[in-house]
Amino acid sequence: MKKYISKIVVLLAVALSFSAATEAQLRVIIRPSITIGVRPPQPSPRHVWVSGEWNSNGGRYDYREGYWSEPRSHRHRYSEGHWRHSRRGYVWVPGRWR
Repeated sequence: MKKYISKIVVLLAVALSFSAATEAQLRVIIRPSITIGVRPPQPSPRHVWVSGEWNSNGGRYDYREGYWSEPRSHRHRYSEGHWRHSRRGYVWVPGRWR
């Protein structure tokens, strides 16, 4: 009985590690067009414009407008999100602070 339980525990651990390692990505054949909105005035010289993002939501992408954000330090730089092409379609790569 102990061998049986230990095998189940090991199999569950392996299954969980594989599921955690795979990243679910929503792919589209034709990437959505760029949505252009009105950019509000810059609140201060320190603020950086964070471009709009495409968020996956139940099998589709929803667009979230851009906004002004203040970096945590003068070293932080914002890299904009972009569409990455693959053999099976396009995948949105979100922007991030570096």
